[in-house]
Amino acid sequence: MKRYIVFSLFLLACFGLRVSAATAYTSPNKAITLLRTADGFSVRYGSSEVIEIPTVGVTTTTRGYNLTFSAVVGPKYIKADYRMLAGKRLHCTNEANEYTFVYRDEKGQPLNVVFRLYNDGVALRYELSGLRDERLTGEQTTYRIPEGTRRWMMRWSDGYEGFYPLSTTGHDRNHRWAFPALIEALTGPGAHIGKGSVYALLTEADIDRRQSAASMWNDKADTDFNVRPDQNEVALSGAWHTPWRVMIIGSLADVVESTLVTDLASPCRVANASWVKPGVVSWVYWAHNHGSNDLNIIKQYVDMAATLHLPYVLIDAEWDEMKDGKSVEDAVNYAKEKGVKPMIWYNSCMGWINGAPGPKFRLNKLEDREKEFAWCERIGVAGVKVDFFGGDNQANMDYCIELMECAARHHLLINFHGATVPRGWQRTYPNLLSTEGVYGAEWYNNVPTFTDRAAAHNATLPFTRNVIGPMDYTPCAFSDSQHPHITTHAHELALTVLFESGLQHLADRPESFLAQPQVVQNFLGKLPAVWDETKLIGGYPGDHAVIARRSGKTWYVAGINGRESFRTFSLQGLAKMVGKVRSVSCFLDANEDRAWQLAEQDALPASVQVRPRGGFVLVVNP
Repeated sequence: MKRYIVFSLFLLACFGLRVSAATAYTSPNKAITLLRTADGFSVRYGSSEVIEIPTVGVTTTTRGYNLTFSAVVGPKYIKADYRMLAGKRLHCTNEANEYTFVYRDEKGQPLNVVFRLYNDGVALRYELSGLRDERLTGEQTTYRIPEGTRRWMMRWSDGYEGFYPLSTTGHDRNHRWAFPALIEALTGPGAHIGKGSVYALLTEADIDRRQSAASMWNDKADTDFNVRPDQNEVALSGAWHTPWRVMIIGSLADVVESTLVTDLASPCRVANASWVKPGVVSWVYWAHNHGSNDLNIIKQYVDMAATLHLPYVLIDAEWDEMKDGKSVEDAVNYAKEKGVKPMIWYNSCMGWINGAPGPKFRLNKLEDREKEFAWCERIGVAGVKVDFFGGDNQANMDYCIELMECAARHHLLINFHGATVPRGWQRTYPNLLSTEGVYGAEWYNNVPTFTDRAAAHNATLPFTRNVIGPMDYTPCAFSDSQHPHITTHAHELALTVLFESGLQHLADRPESFLAQPQVVQNFLGKLPAVWDETKLIGGYPGDHAVIARRSGKTWYVAGINGRESFRTFSLQGLAKMVGKVRSVSCFLDANEDRAWQLAEQDALPASVQVRPRGGFVLVVNP
């Protein structure tokens, strides 16, 4: 009898393995389906495959080799419901079904592959236990993107400052690609480019200590993009897991409006963050890249912030070498006297050090960091900008976490520059209000490349980089830096709404802002850096983008044209979304590139005409 039972269980186990291979695992809304294949998985939206994951797994020095599927546990229902202090939406909700696929390696050691199927995407991570001073040696997660698939991907660089050009091939002399990456999968009968398509934005979330960030490599095959963590320096012991590998899936609106990256992030670790106040910042570097060592120049930016009613001013690099016997405390005190909160810059000293500006080596050691941030808090500094990190390795990730935690202890806002892109830290540490990780307006200061490419690049960022978190692009320049811009005034103003950042640094010089019509100045003085709601009205990467964001009961609608030709944006359907309208302030292109067409009216326009590389902003008051 016992033999019969054992044999029956064996048959049932074998039959169960065969059945599970064909089982469809679904998101709560049934829109997204996961299928387990021979060696990996397939992700579907509706009835069509969006992306194939042909291989999964991680290896350490002692485990993870020759995996065999064992069992699946789930579904476990996951509910995300939390509040943010900044971002595209203050109240975030989502739900998922979680499935744990248990594999065993050649030694019988378990590896759990955890999938969460959210209503707007899929996330997976690997969980290990019983580790004994082991090191991560590799990851096998691979996304297969067929040739011919339209995609917008950036070549990896440690500062994430590059373009997302449209391509249909993975064949490139570069084989390392950065997160996020957007792909367009044509699905269903009659689907064609931009219509009826399903999109997947690939990224990652929730990096913690003992983890590094990752990038994608297709050096084995043009179609196969392998997720590879950067260098891991410390040995792993006990329980450990990877960050989440994330696929935001759906229409372009689903992608742009998604909060999946923060849904997956660890909950807030700051006990009381009521002191965190997002806002707009006057910024010296774009016009004066050595201006922060000159108190007279800093005063101009403080005065501008006071005139425009901006809450913050950033004192950028080289404040430790102030001219004429002055000190940064003189600048801080001047700002406080004017009712403007000062922020100051630091070199992280993890990347660019030789020949780079200072102050340097003030934050690397715990005792020095505590002393420095305590001094900042004591003299009235509101926040810090930390720059020049050295890539995605574990040391840099741990350092970033330590900086956010130390800054929070001293009630300091923080902005990372020359750093990795957001991966959900803005939820875990809400004092992190912005991160660069973008080819932004400061590049007008460096090379002439940006002049001709900015309009199309700007129309790509809402669908790629800015989806995953705050982006310190430093927008809105009406004058020129070292190299000119050829976007219109309305395009530049639209960027302040189109691009989300808890600290929105304005690029232009004081005399340029103060020469604008009073209604433009008033707009900048009232510009929110916090949004209750975000909606994509229309667009296509590199072509155009129209986004509506709500602050309280007021809607801000911004659109830009990435093309070199005139076009008309239809705003049909906007009235239903915004509801009752009392007045609409219109900031539109005039007949010349650097001129305004300003109007106040009592109804929404049905359409807006924009110039080549143009734009518009509507402020809709209920």
